[in-house]
Amino acid sequence: MAELKIRMPGTELEASGNERFLETVLMKICDKDVKPNPQKAGTEEVLMELEPPEPDIKHEVVVIYDNAGIPSIMRRFSVVRNCDLFEGGSSKIHSAFKAGDEDFDEIYISVYPNCNINGKPYSLPGMKPWTNITNDDAARACFSKGEGWHLMTAQEWGLLANLSLKNGTLPHGNTDFGKYHANPDEKGILVEGSSGMTLTGTGPATWTHDHTVTGVHDLCGNVWEMVRGLRFKDGKVQVADNAALDVDLSMNSSEWRSLIDPVSDETIRVDCTDGIKFTTAENEEEDYTGCRWEDVKSDIGYTEEMKELALYPGEPNAYCYIDGSEGEWFASRGGHWSYSSYYGVFDLYGHNARSATCHYLGFRSAYFRRKTVN
Repeated sequence: MAELKIRMPGTELEASGNERFLETVLMKICDKDVKPNPQKAGTEEVLMELEPPEPDIKHEVVVIYDNAGIPSIMRRFSVVRNCDLFEGGSSKIHSAFKAGDEDFDEIYISVYPNCNINGKPYSLPGMKPWTNITNDDAARACFSKGEGWHLMTAQEWGLLANLSLKNGTLPHGNTDFGKYHANPDEKGILVEGSSGMTLTGTGPATWTHDHTVTGVHDLCGNVWEMVRGLRFKDGKVQVADNAALDVDLSMNSSEWRSLIDPVSDETIRVDCTDGIKFTTAENEEEDYTGCRWEDVKSDIGYTEEMKELALYPGEPNAYCYIDGSEGEWFASRGGHWSYSSYYGVFDLYGHNARSATCHYLGFRSAYFRRKTVN
């Protein structure tokens, strides 16, 4: 392990971890402005191959250059089946590796919440997260990076949550104005002028999905993260299977479908009249509320698809907020820099209007590469 100090204008980053990884990341940054390299547009470089934890999923940290020739630091995950991720999972490939009828051998997820460079999102350390943008605009910004790029899907977030739980590495994070509420010695570097937001990736290794410096950072706290393809519509839990693709996900799009209870074959709904309850019964009253996941009730248990999406008490103390009233309410995950123990990778906030923007609501991009046909 190495102790490195990274100096950039206006800030000084301190990080512990693999020296080669940290030095290579540093080389991708120049005076906090990443310079385009048109010759590398659309290319990929492997920074580091990692020993896979259980389940045996191949992991690599890579740099991918988008169509503007600017790099993003990404974590590559090879395909995994639900039976290897959570109790009750079948041999079905996790939905993070599928889009409609197409499936992928591997996907790439931003190591850091994304920053804004010339109107495109990038995964880089030591940067201010991009906030104050709607879900639709964030999706368009991600698609603008080129084929395969997209706003991180609800399914991809579910993959990371389940991996963290499976491996006993539920991430800590910025849950107390720059610090981790349960251990104030765990802290990041505050964004200049912010009361609590930290620069991406400046917290310790425990702030990643696998508790290593090469893991996916800042999934707990700091800024809420919008995901694509999960909403609560008139009390129904709905997903979009093609969320990783540039398809129409407007309010009345046919891409949306309701989750179904496989036992009763009825639509799964959320009842918020007295706490939160997943049910197939029609709601008598419409309301919005929140409680810790350990207090969420379910008449139907938690289906395999709900578990894929991390819609279950995998992190009992994390909060679940859902709007079960009439209308369309988008989901964001993880929490932000206040409210301490409420937040975690399983934290869910299902109360964002499509038009919602906020200084503590951000996002990250993800990427897939289509299979090569021989």
